[in-house]
Amino acid sequence: MLMLSSTRANFVELNVQWEWWAGAGALIVLLLVVDILVLHRDAHVSSTRRALVESCCWIAIGLSVGLAILKGFGGKAAGEYYSGYLIELSLSMDNVFVWALILTFFAVPRAFQHRVLFWGIFGAVILRGIFVFAGVALINRFDFLLYIFGAFLVFTAAKLVFKDEKESDPSQNRVLKIVQKLVPSTDQFDGQKLWTRVNGRRVATPLFAVLVLVEATDVLFAVDSVPAVLAVSRDQFIVLTSNAFAILGLRALYALLADLKDRFEYLPIGLAVILAFVGTKMIISKWVHIATPISLGVIFGVLAVAIVASMRKGVPISPDSPSSMG
Repeated sequence: MLMLSSTRANFVELNVQWEWWAGAGALIVLLLVVDILVLHRDAHVSSTRRALVESCCWIAIGLSVGLAILKGFGGKAAGEYYSGYLIELSLSMDNVFVWALILTFFAVPRAFQHRVLFWGIFGAVILRGIFVFAGVALINRFDFLLYIFGAFLVFTAAKLVFKDEKESDPSQNRVLKIVQKLVPSTDQFDGQKLWTRVNGRRVATPLFAVLVLVEATDVLFAVDSVPAVLAVSRDQFIVLTSNAFAILGLRALYALLADLKDRFEYLPIGLAVILAFVGTKMIISKWVHIATPISLGVIFGVLAVAIVASMRKGVPISPDSPSSMG
């Protein structure tokens, strides 16, 4: 429900034992190892059907973590986890489409895309951890940052609606230009390698530049997504796990959605509405608290409407067609 509030009592404050932190960390490492050494040890191109199955499995894992939090810490904590998870997952779709743009620009063969995205996701998990601990600590010490974060999210929402396509041109990216100036590189791929040798000289392959750009976009998206999740939870364990388990499934989500960018016409508008909602929630949190079930319902509802409306205008694809990557 809506209620007047001026304290942090509206969010759960968990006393998370080290076993939970160790268990979450071990599960994240295990999933990354299985993904890189078992599911995608060799370079290959998967079908859309396989990408769909893998995406469903990653989502099932993320939802299962929420059930574990429900059992261990109660319904309010689980509600905050699911709200954060859904926010991160929805915002990640825009990240997926940016990845598709980068990989298309560099003409990365589909069979080689998984490896660079794997390391991109690994870096994203580390970045989220840094942002989460820093963000929670800053908000707990400086309450006025809530208004800054909230205003920033509303501003980002406006940018999504009025986005200039030229801003998405990888060739104009400053990070790429710096890499090209500082790092000896070749324009030839050498399998999934980031580095190779040309005439006895160690040089970076195009995959290295791709990885740098992917990590750079991860920083930008973390700046958006972490404050957004902080609008629904202030507990570091909940914020970090909701971010991490949503991010872990991004590689499979990319394989499923990358070729469908033009079919999700209303998704940017939906994401803008979600960002505007959570930004406004942060700004007014001192005076009005929007209960977690309401936040979860709004986020899920907006995302569902945007996807369904987009799919009604889209063209279905065969589940056995090749996906963007393996």
